[in-house]
Amino acid sequence: MLCSSQLGFHPIAIPRREAESLFSTAKNPINTMNTTKTLNHLIEICKDGQDGFQESAKTAKHPELTTLFGNYSQQRGTFASELHQLVAELGEEPETDGSTAAAVHRGWIDLKAAITNGSDHAILAECERGEDYAVSAYQTALEEELPAHIRSVVAAQSVGVQSAHDDVRNRRDAAAA
Repeated sequence: MLCSSQLGFHPIAIPRREAESLFSTAKNPINTMNTTKTLNHLIEICKDGQDGFQESAKTAKHPELTTLFGNYSQQRGTFASELHQLVAELGEEPETDGSTAAAVHRGWIDLKAAITNGSDHAILAECERGEDYAVSAYQTALEEELPAHIRSVVAAQSVGVQSAHDDVRNRRDAAAA
């Protein structure tokens, strides 16, 4: 009896992510690379929010807002850590930094705060603008095919992001009155 190598068949090593995409079927349409890309984008969003809320906490005049922004900053740090762990469980490389666009946005918050004497309304308006982007990113992520355990984490985080957005928006509107 001949073995496969005698017939000219030689086993080859295929990197994990390529193998998963090659053997994806209708029963298993979830692509690890796409899931990782989605999660890494959310990690960037969370890190951006963490940094943005931290800067806002430093600039806010009212202690209540300082505490609120600090809490939201911690929330986003926790979210980023949870997503980081999920990417690592997939055997992929998690994102470690926020985005360049967010660094520019934080600079805009600083500039706007300086121009407006750091009015809490201006800070809240900028935070709400950043939260619009975060809400949109989570909605887009939930439109993707994600493994069930990952979808549940992203969905739970999405609720927290939407709640923070609504809270910031309501406080912005109240500060304008």
